[in-house]
Amino acid sequence: MTQMSWERLLDPGRLHDKRSSPSGGARDEIGRSPFHKDHDRIVFAGSFRRLGRKTQVHPLTDNDHIHTRLTHSLEVGCVGRSLGMIVGERLRERLPDWITPADMGVIVQAACLGHDIGNPPFGHAGEYAIRDWFKHAEASGSGLLAGLSELERRDLLTYEGNAQGFRIVTQIEYNQFRGGMRLTTATLGTLLKYPWTVEHGGTAGKFGCYQSETALLAQVAERLGLLPRGQGRWCRHPLAWLVEAADDICYALLDLEDGLEMGILRFDEVAEVLTQIAGGEPPDYDEMQRAGVSPRRRIAALRGAAMERAVNDVGAVFVQHEGELRSGALTHDLLDLCHPDLGWGVAAAKQLARERIFQNERKAKLEIGAHTTLGILLEAFIGAAHELHHTGRSTFKHQRVLALIGENTPRSSWTLYDSYRRMLDFIGGMTDHYAVDLAQEMGGRLRGER
Repeated sequence: MTQMSWERLLDPGRLHDKRSSPSGGARDEIGRSPFHKDHDRIVFAGSFRRLGRKTQVHPLTDNDHIHTRLTHSLEVGCVGRSLGMIVGERLRERLPDWITPADMGVIVQAACLGHDIGNPPFGHAGEYAIRDWFKHAEASGSGLLAGLSELERRDLLTYEGNAQGFRIVTQIEYNQFRGGMRLTTATLGTLLKYPWTVEHGGTAGKFGCYQSETALLAQVAERLGLLPRGQGRWCRHPLAWLVEAADDICYALLDLEDGLEMGILRFDEVAEVLTQIAGGEPPDYDEMQRAGVSPRRRIAALRGAAMERAVNDVGAVFVQHEGELRSGALTHDLLDLCHPDLGWGVAAAKQLARERIFQNERKAKLEIGAHTTLGILLEAFIGAAHELHHTGRSTFKHQRVLALIGENTPRSSWTLYDSYRRMLDFIGGMTDHYAVDLAQEMGGRLRGER
């Protein structure tokens, strides 16, 4: 059975390096390895910073204890780093001699930090709002999608935060359309949860690369030796499975904590699930109860124990199935292969979130508002791009709309698809609050200087 090699999977080279990157390049410099530089480039990026004002689960909340996309990404990064280091330690003899467990940890951590960097305002609700707007535009006979290729059209009908994230790190941030963040191919591969294009997205519309970045996806796959699975599709990098597990662990456990903080869930039901995942209460938990420690601190203790158990189990399962991961044969999530109690607990946490948190009335109302907000913005910006492309000029209103984009304003000579992508780059990069304020002002709520 063909297997991917760690020598290629951990390639420290960057796509836009003019010099070649021989094995051992990870130790070219004193101090930071190339993978640590990846981590730092993501942390210092404006697109990463803006995650602090983007929805994780609860839009526009004033409660400072509730997760944003930024705090979620930081926590996923911590879990991912632990997973990567555990795997690095246990597979040390099978890895290139220039790779350390710390390198493995920071590759996974960097990918975790970037895993949500392409999410639009309002999180997944924003993704659905953008998809719905384009579907309505097509069904209405507006002609906005006329002239696009079938795959370009499907890209727009299936706005995907993962694909937008790949576009941000490879094209937009820092070196715009000259390599983006210029991350190592190892980190890019680990970041690609879905290393395929839209035609392979299935009914859920999950894919990791727009038509505008297909050549870059192919370069990453070739450099890393990812196994092909058809035109425009490759198997995952093994470390991408650790990113997915870290994300699952964090949102399954921390969604419950947020639900408790928001008064949507009860302490006892959250404590029961966390205790199940942890395999029991932590050693000092009874003492905390007797001492009257606050519910928030007791839940934090249970959550810490649950995370430790989950991390250790996932790390062991990865090593156990390392051969299947490198051959692209694994079909189950790593968490599904862990101890049944752990799998049950994570499934129960997700089910509780689906039934109680995601159906919460306040959340539903705000998500309806998110659809309205993004609809106003899309009508303005996509309409302006469409007019410019087809007429070569803009009405006064559309001139003012395009002026908001600055140097990224489309040109009439561009393809319609490229113009739309630039509009979606701008809208997708907005924070929740900026999107709301801009949509309200466009809708006629004018304000002077504050």
